[in-house]
Amino acid sequence: TLEYAYDDFCIAQFAKFIDQPGVHDEYLKRSFNFINLYDPETKFMRARVNGGFATPFDPYQVNFHYTEANAWQYSMFVPHHYREYTSLAGGNEKVLQHLDQLFTTDSKTNGREQADITGLIGQYAHGNEPSHHMAYLYNYTNQQHNTQVMVDSILYTMYSNTPEGLSGNEDCGQMSSWYVLSALGFYQIAPGNPYYEIGRPLLDRASITFENGNELFISAINNERENKYVRNVVLNGVQLDRNYLTHDELTAGGVILFSMGDRPNSQREKLPHAPTLNEI
Repeated sequence: TLEYAYDDFCIAQFAKFIDQPGVHDEYLKRSFNFINLYDPETKFMRARVNGGFATPFDPYQVNFHYTEANAWQYSMFVPHHYREYTSLAGGNEKVLQHLDQLFTTDSKTNGREQADITGLIGQYAHGNEPSHHMAYLYNYTNQQHNTQVMVDSILYTMYSNTPEGLSGNEDCGQMSSWYVLSALGFYQIAPGNPYYEIGRPLLDRASITFENGNELFISAINNERENKYVRNVVLNGVQLDRNYLTHDELTAGGVILFSMGDRPNSQREKLPHAPTLNEI
Protein backbone atom coordinates (compact mmCIF):
# COMPACT_ATOMS: atom_id res chain seq x y z
CA THR A 1 0.00 0.00 0.00
CA LEU A 2 2.85 2.39 0.83
CA GLU A 3 4.62 1.70 -2.45
CA TYR A 4 1.41 2.02 -4.46
CA ALA A 5 0.54 5.32 -2.75
CA TYR A 6 3.81 6.78 -4.04
CA ASP A 7 3.29 5.19 -7.49
CA ASP A 8 -0.19 6.73 -7.65
CA PHE A 9 1.33 10.12 -6.85
CA CYS A 10 3.70 9.77 -9.80
CA ILE A 11 0.78 8.82 -12.07
CA ALA A 12 -1.08 11.92 -10.84
CA GLN A 13 1.90 14.13 -11.64
CA PHE A 14 2.17 12.68 -15.14
CA ALA A 15 -1.57 13.08 -15.71
CA LYS A 16 -1.24 16.74 -14.75
CA PHE A 17 1.63 17.11 -17.23
CA ILE A 18 -0.43 15.69 -20.11
CA ASP A 19 -3.54 17.67 -19.10
CA GLN A 20 -5.73 14.85 -17.81
CA PRO A 21 -7.31 16.51 -14.74
CA GLY A 22 -9.74 13.69 -14.02
CA VAL A 23 -6.96 11.09 -13.88
CA HIS A 24 -4.83 13.49 -11.86
CA ASP A 25 -7.51 14.02 -9.22
CA GLU A 26 -8.30 10.30 -8.93
CA TYR A 27 -4.69 9.21 -8.47
CA LEU A 28 -3.75 12.11 -6.24
CA LYS A 29 -6.53 11.04 -3.87
CA ARG A 30 -5.25 7.46 -3.97
CA SER A 31 -1.74 8.68 -3.17
CA PHE A 32 -2.94 9.47 0.38
CA ASN A 33 -3.84 5.83 1.15
CA PHE A 34 -0.85 5.61 3.50
CA ILE A 35 -2.99 7.45 6.04
CA ASN A 36 -5.00 4.25 6.57
CA LEU A 37 -1.88 2.41 7.77
CA TYR A 38 -0.60 4.88 10.35
CA ASP A 39 -1.08 3.77 13.95
CA PRO A 40 -0.99 6.84 16.25
CA GLU A 41 -0.44 4.64 19.30
CA THR A 42 2.80 2.97 18.16
CA LYS A 43 3.78 5.71 15.63
CA PHE A 44 4.42 3.06 12.96
CA MET A 45 2.81 2.04 9.68
CA ARG A 46 1.04 -1.26 10.33
CA ALA A 47 -0.76 -3.90 8.32
CA ARG A 48 -4.57 -3.96 8.47
CA VAL A 49 -6.62 -7.09 9.10
CA ASN A 50 -10.44 -7.16 9.24
CA GLY A 51 -10.70 -3.42 9.83
CA GLY A 52 -8.07 -3.29 12.58
CA PHE A 53 -4.30 -3.49 12.89
CA ALA A 54 -2.60 -6.88 12.63
CA THR A 55 -1.40 -8.13 16.01
CA PRO A 56 0.91 -8.93 17.70
CA PHE A 57 3.17 -6.11 16.57
CA ASP A 58 6.95 -5.78 16.83
CA PRO A 59 8.63 -3.06 14.71
CA TYR A 60 11.85 -5.12 14.61
CA GLN A 61 10.11 -8.18 13.19
CA VAL A 62 10.56 -9.11 9.53
CA ASN A 63 7.36 -10.73 8.27
CA PHE A 64 5.13 -10.94 5.20
CA HIS A 65 3.47 -7.59 5.99
CA TYR A 66 6.60 -5.76 4.75
CA THR A 67 8.62 -6.60 1.64
CA GLU A 68 12.26 -7.29 2.51
CA ALA A 69 11.93 -5.05 5.57
CA ASN A 70 10.20 -4.38 8.88
CA ALA A 71 8.10 -1.55 10.32
CA TRP A 72 11.16 0.54 11.19
CA GLN A 73 12.34 0.46 7.59
CA TYR A 74 8.99 1.25 5.97
CA SER A 75 7.13 3.54 8.37
CA MET A 76 8.66 6.73 6.96
CA PHE A 77 8.09 5.70 3.35
CA VAL A 78 5.93 8.70 2.47
CA PRO A 79 8.40 10.70 0.37
CA HIS A 80 5.68 12.30 -1.75
CA HIS A 81 3.49 13.71 1.06
CA TYR A 82 5.96 14.31 3.83
CA ARG A 83 4.08 17.25 5.33
CA GLU A 84 0.98 15.08 5.67
CA TYR A 85 3.09 12.39 7.33
CA THR A 86 4.51 15.00 9.73
CA SER A 87 0.98 16.01 10.67
CA LEU A 88 0.03 12.36 11.29
CA ALA A 89 3.11 11.87 13.45
CA GLY A 90 2.30 14.84 15.67
CA GLY A 91 4.62 17.50 14.29
CA ASN A 92 8.27 18.08 13.46
CA GLU A 93 9.53 17.38 16.97
CA LYS A 94 7.93 13.93 16.99
CA VAL A 95 9.38 13.20 13.55
CA LEU A 96 12.81 14.27 14.76
CA GLN A 97 12.54 11.90 17.73
CA HIS A 98 11.56 9.03 15.41
CA LEU A 99 14.44 9.77 13.04
CA ASP A 100 16.96 9.90 15.87
CA GLN A 101 15.66 6.61 17.22
CA LEU A 102 15.71 5.04 13.74
CA PHE A 103 19.45 5.71 13.35
CA THR A 104 20.46 4.81 16.93
CA THR A 105 18.26 1.86 17.94
CA ASP A 106 19.45 -1.76 18.04
CA SER A 107 20.31 -3.10 14.58
CA LYS A 108 19.08 -6.61 15.34
CA THR A 109 15.94 -7.89 13.61
CA ASN A 110 13.83 -10.94 14.31
CA GLY A 111 11.27 -13.04 12.48
CA ARG A 112 11.95 -14.13 8.91
CA GLU A 113 15.51 -14.32 7.62
CA GLN A 114 15.93 -11.58 5.01
CA ALA A 115 19.22 -11.22 3.14
CA ASP A 116 18.21 -7.84 1.67
CA ILE A 117 18.31 -6.06 5.05
CA THR A 118 21.91 -4.83 4.92
CA GLY A 119 23.96 -1.69 5.49
CA LEU A 120 22.32 -1.10 8.87
CA ILE A 121 22.73 2.07 10.91
CA GLY A 122 20.34 1.39 13.75
CA GLN A 123 17.31 0.19 11.81
CA TYR A 124 18.10 2.35 8.77
CA ALA A 125 18.98 -0.15 6.02
CA HIS A 126 21.04 1.50 3.32
CA GLY A 127 21.24 -1.75 1.39
CA ASN A 128 17.58 -1.56 0.35
CA GLU A 129 15.50 1.08 -1.41
CA PRO A 130 12.79 1.88 1.20
CA SER A 131 15.38 3.56 3.45
CA HIS A 132 17.23 5.61 0.84
CA HIS A 133 15.42 8.91 1.38
CA MET A 134 15.50 8.85 5.18
CA ALA A 135 18.80 10.63 5.87
CA TYR A 136 17.43 13.61 3.94
CA LEU A 137 14.31 13.83 6.10
CA TYR A 138 16.20 15.80 8.74
CA ASN A 139 15.87 18.69 6.27
CA TYR A 140 12.21 18.85 7.33
CA THR A 141 13.06 19.34 11.02
CA ASN A 142 14.88 22.04 13.00
CA GLN A 143 17.99 19.84 12.93
CA GLN A 144 18.70 20.10 9.22
CA HIS A 145 22.45 19.69 9.75
CA ASN A 146 21.82 16.05 10.71
CA THR A 147 21.07 15.35 7.05
CA GLN A 148 24.65 16.43 6.32
CA VAL A 149 25.97 14.28 9.19
CA MET A 150 24.13 11.14 8.10
CA VAL A 151 24.83 11.58 4.37
CA ASP A 152 28.52 12.06 5.19
CA SER A 153 28.54 8.89 7.29
CA ILE A 154 26.79 6.83 4.60
CA LEU A 155 29.03 8.07 1.79
CA TYR A 156 32.17 7.19 3.72
CA THR A 157 31.12 3.94 5.42
CA MET A 158 28.72 2.19 3.04
CA TYR A 159 30.82 2.38 -0.14
CA SER A 160 34.35 1.30 -1.04
CA ASN A 161 36.36 0.67 -4.20
CA THR A 162 36.38 -3.12 -3.79
CA PRO A 163 34.37 -6.08 -5.15
CA GLU A 164 32.28 -5.81 -1.95
CA GLY A 165 32.04 -2.03 -2.25
CA LEU A 166 28.25 -1.76 -2.13
CA SER A 167 26.35 -2.43 1.09
CA GLY A 168 23.29 -3.84 -0.67
CA ASN A 169 21.81 -5.33 -3.82
CA GLU A 170 22.36 -3.05 -6.83
CA ASP A 171 18.73 -3.17 -8.05
CA CYS A 172 18.75 -1.38 -11.42
CA GLY A 173 21.62 0.81 -10.18
CA GLN A 174 19.91 2.38 -7.18
CA MET A 175 22.86 1.93 -4.81
CA SER A 176 25.22 3.70 -7.22
CA SER A 177 22.63 6.35 -8.11
CA TRP A 178 22.26 7.29 -4.45
CA TYR A 179 26.03 7.66 -4.20
CA VAL A 180 26.44 9.75 -7.37
CA LEU A 181 23.61 12.15 -6.57
CA SER A 182 24.58 12.50 -2.92
CA ALA A 183 28.25 13.04 -3.83
CA LEU A 184 27.13 15.94 -6.04
CA GLY A 185 25.40 17.50 -3.01
CA PHE A 186 21.70 16.88 -3.55
CA TYR A 187 19.16 14.05 -3.78
CA GLN A 188 15.61 13.67 -5.05
CA ILE A 189 13.69 11.96 -2.25
CA ALA A 190 10.56 11.51 -4.40
CA PRO A 191 11.15 11.33 -8.15
CA GLY A 192 8.00 12.80 -9.65
CA ASN A 193 8.43 15.88 -7.47
CA PRO A 194 10.67 18.30 -9.39
CA TYR A 195 13.05 19.29 -6.59
CA TYR A 196 16.16 17.95 -4.91
CA GLU A 197 17.09 18.13 -1.23
CA ILE A 198 20.48 19.66 -0.43
CA GLY A 199 22.78 17.28 1.42
CA ARG A 200 26.54 17.12 1.79
CA PRO A 201 28.71 17.24 -1.38
CA LEU A 202 31.58 14.77 -1.45
CA LEU A 203 33.16 15.99 -4.70
CA ASP A 204 35.23 19.17 -4.81
CA ARG A 205 34.33 19.76 -8.45
CA ALA A 206 31.91 18.21 -10.92
CA SER A 207 30.17 19.08 -14.16
CA ILE A 208 26.99 17.74 -15.76
CA THR A 209 25.98 18.14 -19.41
CA PHE A 210 22.22 17.83 -19.89
CA GLU A 211 20.27 16.64 -22.92
CA ASN A 212 19.35 20.25 -23.69
CA GLY A 213 23.05 21.08 -24.06
CA ASN A 214 23.30 23.13 -20.86
CA GLU A 215 26.17 22.53 -18.46
CA LEU A 216 26.04 22.65 -14.67
CA PHE A 217 29.26 23.19 -12.74
CA ILE A 218 29.39 22.24 -9.06
CA SER A 219 32.15 23.34 -6.74
CA ALA A 220 32.64 22.82 -2.99
CA ILE A 221 35.21 24.94 -1.14
CA ASN A 222 36.81 24.03 2.21
CA ASN A 223 35.60 20.50 1.51
CA GLU A 224 37.97 18.61 3.79
CA ARG A 225 36.81 15.38 5.43
CA GLU A 226 36.05 17.10 8.73
CA ASN A 227 34.08 19.91 7.05
CA LYS A 228 30.83 18.01 6.58
CA TYR A 229 28.49 20.96 7.21
CA VAL A 230 27.06 23.19 4.46
CA ARG A 231 27.62 26.79 5.51
CA ASN A 232 25.88 28.30 2.48
CA VAL A 233 24.91 27.53 -1.13
CA VAL A 234 25.19 30.00 -4.01
CA LEU A 235 23.42 29.35 -7.31
CA ASN A 236 24.58 31.48 -10.22
CA GLY A 237 25.77 34.21 -7.88
CA VAL A 238 22.69 34.26 -5.66
CA GLN A 239 22.74 32.79 -2.16
CA LEU A 240 19.92 30.30 -1.68
CA ASP A 241 17.43 31.00 1.11
CA ARG A 242 16.00 27.48 0.99
CA ASN A 243 17.18 23.92 1.39
CA TYR A 244 16.41 22.52 -2.06
CA LEU A 245 17.12 22.98 -5.76
CA THR A 246 14.47 22.71 -8.46
CA HIS A 247 14.78 20.53 -11.53
CA ASP A 248 14.48 23.57 -13.80
CA GLU A 249 17.31 25.32 -11.94
CA LEU A 250 19.60 22.35 -12.40
CA THR A 251 18.85 21.77 -16.08
CA ALA A 252 19.18 25.48 -16.86
CA GLY A 253 22.88 25.06 -16.10
CA GLY A 254 25.28 27.48 -14.47
CA VAL A 255 27.30 27.24 -11.27
CA ILE A 256 26.48 25.88 -7.81
CA LEU A 257 28.97 26.79 -5.09
CA PHE A 258 28.89 25.01 -1.74
CA SER A 259 30.83 26.53 1.16
CA MET A 260 31.66 23.90 3.77
CA GLY A 261 32.69 24.12 7.42
CA ASP A 262 33.31 22.05 10.56
CA ARG A 263 30.20 23.25 12.38
CA PRO A 264 26.56 23.82 11.37
CA ASN A 265 25.32 27.19 10.19
CA SER A 266 22.50 27.92 12.65
CA GLN A 267 20.83 30.23 10.13
CA ARG A 268 20.41 27.36 7.67
CA GLU A 269 18.40 25.47 10.31
CA LYS A 270 15.67 28.06 9.74
CA LEU A 271 15.45 27.60 5.97
CA PRO A 272 12.20 26.33 4.48
CA HIS A 273 12.16 22.80 3.16
CA ALA A 274 10.42 21.50 0.07
CA PRO A 275 7.45 23.30 -1.49
CA THR A 276 3.87 22.22 -0.94
CA LEU A 277 1.96 20.42 -3.66
CA ASN A 278 0.21 23.66 -4.57
CA GLU A 279 3.59 25.27 -5.23
CA ILE A 280 4.82 22.59 -7.62
